[in-house]
Amino acid sequence: MSSTNKTTYETTTPAIETSRRDQRGLTLLIAAAVVLLDRITKRIVVHQLPDGQAHTVIPGIFRITDVHNTGAAFSMFAESASPSTVRNILIAFSVIAAIVLIGMLWRAGRILTLSSVALALILGGAVGNLYDRIRYSYVVDFLEVHIGSYHWPDFNVADSCIVIGACLLLIEIFRPQPSDN
Repeated sequence: MSSTNKTTYETTTPAIETSRRDQRGLTLLIAAAVVLLDRITKRIVVHQLPDGQAHTVIPGIFRITDVHNTGAAFSMFAESASPSTVRNILIAFSVIAAIVLIGMLWRAGRILTLSSVALALILGGAVGNLYDRIRYSYVVDFLEVHIGSYHWPDFNVADSCIVIGACLLLIEIFRPQPSDN
């Protein structure tokens, strides 16, 4: 009789475990989609707009530009006396960030959550900009926004995904958690 119970237990356990599929592949697919979309949009801009030119989409509010950002976010350090040092530091930081994000996704990505999607968006954005830094020594930025007299520094799809991912993480952090009652 004990062998019957053991057999029954062994056949039901795998069904329970396989009902919760590992979602890490999906989160990595989200990151890859961000990189792909970032590459496609940058390539279109570079081929359609000569360096420094712009195409007005909404007058006074939104333009598509072709800006080569040799600095960090918002062109910080772009006017550095040692651009190759800045580039190497930014590449190293991006590689470390990507490794940390992959590790976090590996741990948290078994279940698709707001946090795992946020991490995937940030990873995709980091890798998208890292590709530009390694390949071209600059990042292609092309989205230019003006709101009233305020001018937001040019950015790209990768930057947008990093910001969206960070906002999703903040929402997750500050969202009320269910009580254990």
